[in-house]
Amino acid sequence: MNRSLLLGCTAVVAAAISGPALAQAKFDVTIGGDAYFQGGYVDHDLDAGERSTEFRNRFRVNIIPTAKADNGLEYGGHVRIRANRDDAAVDGDRAYLFVQGAFGTVQAGVVNGLSDEYGVIGPNVEGIAGGPDNSTLDFVPNAALPANAMNFRNLASGDAGTKIVYLTPSFSGFQAGASYMPRTGNVNNSINLSKTEAFGDLRAMTYTDVFEVGGLYRGEFGAVTVEASAFYEFGQAMDQVEPTMRYAYDDLSSFSAGVNVGYMGFAVGGFYAYHGDSGYCKTTAGCISREDQHVWSLNAQYGFGDVIVAGSYLNARDAGDMTVAGRSKLDLWQAGVTYAVAPGLTVGLEYSYFDLDADVAANSTNGSIVMLDTRLAF
Repeated sequence: MNRSLLLGCTAVVAAAISGPALAQAKFDVTIGGDAYFQGGYVDHDLDAGERSTEFRNRFRVNIIPTAKADNGLEYGGHVRIRANRDDAAVDGDRAYLFVQGAFGTVQAGVVNGLSDEYGVIGPNVEGIAGGPDNSTLDFVPNAALPANAMNFRNLASGDAGTKIVYLTPSFSGFQAGASYMPRTGNVNNSINLSKTEAFGDLRAMTYTDVFEVGGLYRGEFGAVTVEASAFYEFGQAMDQVEPTMRYAYDDLSSFSAGVNVGYMGFAVGGFYAYHGDSGYCKTTAGCISREDQHVWSLNAQYGFGDVIVAGSYLNARDAGDMTVAGRSKLDLWQAGVTYAVAPGLTVGLEYSYFDLDADVAANSTNGSIVMLDTRLAF
């Protein structure tokens, strides 16, 4: 199955570039990017020994060379360089080649999965205060949050491991896609053919032969706009070994869907992502909890002039501590406002209240986060 997909993608590319020899193309290089600065104030039940305020920031630059051949084939590459890591190092989370034409689009290299790139999660996208996708919960470092509390698409779709992606052309607003990744976490020149890895946790750390399929729709009906998506992802969980024990885990099976409807400045929508028992240990006596993993959210916003006001609710559940019966549940309420100071420059203020009911009672907490969010897009 893996070989068939690889050969199929190769055939598509070969068919696209077949024909007479073409003159060397002139590349157009587009440079753009985005940045944010966030300041947070946190107050919750488990904040003993913690300060209340903290700052963080991220800066990303996209470099995209593109060219178009005489036969209509478009091709190029995309690299995204970011200053994002805690150790102050600069890395790249996009580095892939692409070709596109009447057959669709093929991408090959370091890129996130389909649902992470194209999945709809409602109107409150990253950068709009009042939405779940701006990683507000990172300001609560000591809470035992559900593992999927900030993963709104398929479970491993956010992994930028080297992969091949195919997207069909868009037909009447519909577009489908499929991707294959040999191993999560393998990027750029990393090659790892091992069938096992050293023990690290009672949840799978690595998946192999990861496939993702699905599609999205975008349409307009007068003043009404509709966006929707649905994606399914599956793969094999890698066993972990230590000198006296071999740990096996449930395979990856993850589904996500979302919708967004807009009308005259109003927009409402949400998403649902279900991961079941993907990655849970299954051969160790100490593994007790089997609560399925899922996360969903409803959110809305209204824009007038340079202002957007927004609000959202999110619910996330998972097994929590794998050695304790029960589950971890998170409820998150958010509201905020964003103001466009100038083209490409916004400032937002957000209030969040969260309630964490953990399987280990000592880890349960609730509290508030106030966050200032400034964004630049160029």
